Parts: sequence; structure tokens; C-alpha cells
Amino acid sequence: MDPALMTSSASTPSGPVVTRFAPSPTGYLHIGGARTALFNWLFAKRHNGRFLVRVEDTDRERSTDDAVKAIFDGLNWLGLFPDEEPVFQFSRADRHREVVDRLLATGHAYRDFLTAEETGALRDAAKAEGRTFESPWRDREPTVDDLMTPHTVRFRRPKDAPVVVADAVQGEVRWDTGSLDDLVILRSDGAPTYNLAVVVDDHDMGVTHVIRGDDHLNNAARQSLIYDALGWTRPTFAHIPLIHGPDGAKLSKRHGAQAVHEYADMGYLPEAMRNYLARLGWAHGDDELFSDAQAIEWFGLDGIGKAPARLDFDKLAHVNAHWIRLADDDRLAKAALDVHLARGHALAEGDEARLTRAIAFVKDRAKTVLELADQTAFVLRRRPLTIYEKALPMLAGESGDRIARLRDRLRLFESWDVFALEAELKAFVEEEAVGFGKVGPAVRAALTGDGVSPDIAKTLAALGREESLGRLDDALQQTK
Repeated sequence: MDPALMTSSASTPSGPVVTRFAPSPTGYLHIGGARTALFNWLFAKRHNGRFLVRVEDTDRERSTDDAVKAIFDGLNWLGLFPDEEPVFQFSRADRHREVVDRLLATGHAYRDFLTAEETGALRDAAKAEGRTFESPWRDREPTVDDLMTPHTVRFRRPKDAPVVVADAVQGEVRWDTGSLDDLVILRSDGAPTYNLAVVVDDHDMGVTHVIRGDDHLNNAARQSLIYDALGWTRPTFAHIPLIHGPDGAKLSKRHGAQAVHEYADMGYLPEAMRNYLARLGWAHGDDELFSDAQAIEWFGLDGIGKAPARLDFDKLAHVNAHWIRLADDDRLAKAALDVHLARGHALAEGDEARLTRAIAFVKDRAKTVLELADQTAFVLRRRPLTIYEKALPMLAGESGDRIARLRDRLRLFESWDVFALEAELKAFVEEEAVGFGKVGPAVRAALTGDGVSPDIAKTLAALGREESLGRLDDALQQTK
């Protein structure tokens, strides 16, 4: 084979761009897989191309329906929808075997009749002698009787010629084909192997760019040889560094959340995750906060770094807080309500309206939806509220009389707009000739029970007129 054929170009093809995300359904959608899917999605959208999903479910023992569902749930939550119906690799086994037959017919593959034990012994001997394992069947013609016995099919790699991949991220990468063994492409049970199936599927799906983790870099050498043997154009390979933990070590459970659904449960917004993951290993100048439209406009493989990206939960929280501030109040209220319901809150009349009003007053202070739920808990409490013990004295005696006068004044107040309430509270303390510190803590305790809420005018506005007056009445009754 001409060594000149053993290269691939990192340039963008003149035709339509097609990318793919190809997860194995053996578990949840990992955060690294989510970023890989995002990069493929962004690159396809940047070039008005197609983003495809292929489920690599050939490992039938480990692939599960629950894992398939978890992967698609994660992609759907992130908003990364494929442009065509997903492909399931196992269903294409006949097509894979057809290509194996083609490789056999052209001499690029051969049948290997070694048993597993024989293969192991020969491999150990080759390792001890410092050479690459090679099956004796590489240059032996099987008999009719041989063909009746179980056997594998191996790819016949070219010898004494390098395979070169011009990786769009890693640069030019070379392998000596003499250091590679002859890859099994069809198992003895007739099942195609990973590297063969990937090449066939990527070719048939029209994939132009294979963007994946750099743990697949060595696969690019074997897959490139298969492409060349079949006379197919190689895709552009782009192997992106993996995500590490904040300490620089490989991401693991000890670093915290790994699965996409965990981030959803922790109260992160999907647009914030897209923003953060896009910036994790890729850069556009110093831009940290950007929309999907900006990410699509800016994204390019040349912006991906070669060093592993580090997960930074503080930065993620900062990005999430930004997108919470920009999010629609009704949407945030629904998300916060879901958290309250999951925590066991029983929905009552007026809760959703109060929650929606409260969101506008607390969203600037929240980094996650869970924090939104914490900060809006006061509007969902049931009357009569239990006032925390230290606040009870503030609702008795002279202070209690002052709160009662405020209640009576507010009962005559019809405009429950937050700005009007601020003006009314200011006028009240001026008439009482006291600082607001003499009024605020007691009123907040009466309205919330535990004193956790935005400022008093916003708390009153969030609760609404009738609920606010009712809570003030209840609190004053407790001190009599």
C-alpha cells in the first residue's frame, strides 16, 4: 500500500459537515461524554451540517435499555437533539459482516483458526521476545476442513509503512504499523468488533469529522488503515483531551458529580451547562459567558487545547448564576416548585402565584435552582407559622405594638406594588421615629417564621396582601 495513502487531512471538507456522538449504553451519560456531544453539535451547527447520534450497543451483555434511556434523557435535557433518527450499531451487524467479506476478498483480511489458548501462548512468547504478535494463519491458506471450524477474521495490516493522522487537535500523529498486531475484526461467534463497526458506520452515515476523547487516539491508527484498505475517504479526526478533576487527577467519584443527570438534580440549567462545557477545553479569547448562538458562531476545532481541562465547580456556579438571572421567571418558578414537591411540599391554592412573584426578588442571589427553592421556601409555609423562639420577644411589648400599628396601616393600603410598599414602610418608620432595624427583624420573623427572605417590601409583595396581613395577625396572636 502506498504510504501516501496513509495520511488524513485536518482541513474542513468542501462538502456538508456531518458529526456524530457515539455513546456505549453501559451506564449514564458522563460529563465528558456530554462535552463530546456538545462539541460535535456545535461544530455541525457552525457549518450548517448535521449532528447524528449512534448508540454503540454491540456489547450485548453490558448494554441496557435503562442506559440507553439515561443517555437520551441527558442529551434531551442538554438540548442536543440529533438531526436524524439515532442509529443502533447492533442492528447493522449484517452490513459489518458484508464489509468483512469484502476485506477477505481483497486480501486485506484473513481467517485465523488459532484457539484462544494458542493465541495467548503465542502472544506471550512474542512479548517475551520483544516482537509484535502475529498469527501463523496470516500467510496460510485454510483447507475446506479448516473452514468448518470456529475461527476469527483478522485485518491484515500493511507492514513497514507508517500510518499518519493529521489530527485537528493533536497535530500530526504517527504510528509504526510494525508495532500494531493484526486486529480481530470478526469474532468466532460472528460478531463484528468495535473498530471495524465504527469505520463502516461512520462511512455509511457520511461522517466527515470524528470528534471524540483522546483516549480513542490509538484507535485512529487502526481505523485509518481499514478506511484505506476499503478505498474510503477518511474523516477528519479531532481527539480532545479528557476532563480532569479540580486537582488535576482523572475525574472520579471523589470529585463529585460525574453524570449529566446529577447536574440537573443539583439545580444547574441546561443553557448554563452548555456554556460551561463549551468553555471546558475550548476557548474564544477571554469570553466566559456566551449564548448558544455565539458559541455556534465562534466554535472551531482550532480553539480546542491539547491539555486536559479541569472541572471547576465555582466557575460552573458563576456561569449558572448568570443564566438564572436571565431566565424567565415562570420557568424558574416551575423548576423551583418541582424541587419543593420533591422535598415533600403539598401544593396548596395560591402557592404557584406566590412562588412566581418571589422568584423575581431572589433570582439575583441564587447560584442554583436548589438555592432558588431554599430562598422561596417562606412563601409556601402554612399558617399559622411557627415563629423561631428568639424572635418572639420582638413581637411583644412596645415592639409588638409597633408591628400592630404597621399591620393596621397596611390593611388600609391597597397598592401592593413593591415600590409603593417600600415608600409606605419608609414613611411608617419616619412617623414612628425609629430606624428600620427596630421594625424589620420582627416583621420578617412574622412573615417567614425563620427570618429568611428578601427585604421586607419584596417579601410582602411576594406573599400578596391577604397572606401578608394574615401572617402578621397570626404572629401577633402568638404573643398575647
